Amino acid sequence: MSGFLSKLFGGKSEKPAAAAETETYKGFVIEPRPKGGSGHYNVAGIIRKEDDPDGPAHEFIRADTFPNVEDAVRFSLVKAKQIIDQQGDQIFRSGGGW
Repeated sequence: MSGFLSKLFGGKSEKPAAAAETETYKGFVIEPRPKGGSGHYNVAGIIRKEDDPDGPAHEFIRADTFPNVEDAVRFSLVKAKQIIDQQGDQIFRSGGGW
């Protein structure tokens, strides 16, 4: 019953979809991680420096939604590349993210 009420009143039921293959782009590693389910997957992911896998990470989530996880993964990669092109290393500085 509480699950129903949570969904009815906008409770947090969003969960990350299965992690997709990572992709390297301009010295950064992109890990697409769409969030959601039941036909609504938000564009999301994590960006790290390629040469510092344990270093800082930039997590992003967008309002864009897709009806299947495959399309959300593809667009997550596109969005991450756009962030890298526009901000580069600035994404790891406090206050410099999106």
